Amino acid sequence: MKLSSADRWRTAMLYAWVSAGSIVGGLTRYLVGLALDTGPGFPFATLFINATGSLIIGFYATLTGPDGRMLARPEHRQFVMTGFCGGYTTFSTFSLETFRLFHGGMKFTALAYIAASVVCWLASVWAGHMIASHYNRLTRS
Repeated sequence: MKLSSADRWRTAMLYAWVSAGSIVGGLTRYLVGLALDTGPGFPFATLFINATGSLIIGFYATLTGPDGRMLARPEHRQFVMTGFCGGYTTFSTFSLETFRLFHGGMKFTALAYIAASVVCWLASVWAGHMIASHYNRLTRS
């Protein structure tokens, strides 16, 4: 199947939107990590980053979804949800930190980190969804 010139352009632009979002998200993750670095022990910075990333994706997906208050172009949704949130959240870092905690003999801390992370991520996605759902129900002016 041969793509038209216009389809190739749209595809290239979508890739550019996702790439730009990844750059912004990755840089944001780095800066937040620096600002919240607590040294060795419980990785609060990564927990915070993954929780806020989950909040953002839950909020934006609901706000701009089919029943949402805002209509967002597909490339804008890809910028935020795939690019920014993908670059910002740190599951690979979470995995490495958990491994290092276990490997360093901090088994209780590792298990607490796993539990706190999963609870925070799910609660954050739910919170983002609820905030956007409430916003979607507000009377438009």
